[in-house]
Amino acid sequence: MPRECLVCGRQLGAQERHLCIWCAADLPETHYWEQPHNPMSDQFNALLERQRPEGEAMQYAYATALLFYHHENPYKHIPRSLKYGGNLQAGRFFAARLGAHIARQRHFADIDTVLPVPLHWWRKWNRGYNQAEVIAAELAKALHAQLRPGDLVRLRRTRSQTRLDAEARVRNVMGVFALHHAFPARHVLLVDDTFTTGATLVACYNAVRSALGPSVRISIATLAVVQA
Repeated sequence: MPRECLVCGRQLGAQERHLCIWCAADLPETHYWEQPHNPMSDQFNALLERQRPEGEAMQYAYATALLFYHHENPYKHIPRSLKYGGNLQAGRFFAARLGAHIARQRHFADIDTVLPVPLHWWRKWNRGYNQAEVIAAELAKALHAQLRPGDLVRLRRTRSQTRLDAEARVRNVMGVFALHHAFPARHVLLVDDTFTTGATLVACYNAVRSALGPSVRISIATLAVVQA
């Protein structure tokens, strides 16, 4: 089968990987990894603040994504090809690109643990893989951090977040995640495929913080961030 560009469908040349040279040149990268404070991290921290117990201090959580996602933009096929199309090679390729960007930043330099957002066991069995684990493995490699794919668990199956509004997403995943056991860490990176409202990652953040305590910094990274 001929190899095609994920974005425009044009047949790829021998030296092209996943994107043709024209689509690669226009890849809508966020450059959020360069900014400790950016729109994605501000949105995530605002959601954390709403759930913070009164009187409890909270460290600012860093957040980054490789590219912008918009439903009318053909670059949406990059994260979708991993999540729904089983294109693990493309997922690893773009995750490695994100990992290289993150690894050059001082505010991410002390990350020692990478945790992928877990799927419910039935959904993982049905899909055959967890797309967040694919991304997390490449980020852990780039950061020379420990990958712990089985420690964060999903306690019950939930409705798909796709058609829910922001408030319903928060309610849908509240109390759904837990950490199997505590472990020593300085800076934990939570990884998912796409950042939409941040509800799932906030639920994971709260589970990790509850188990590891407030002294551990927790940051997030995704392959894509939804652009309003």
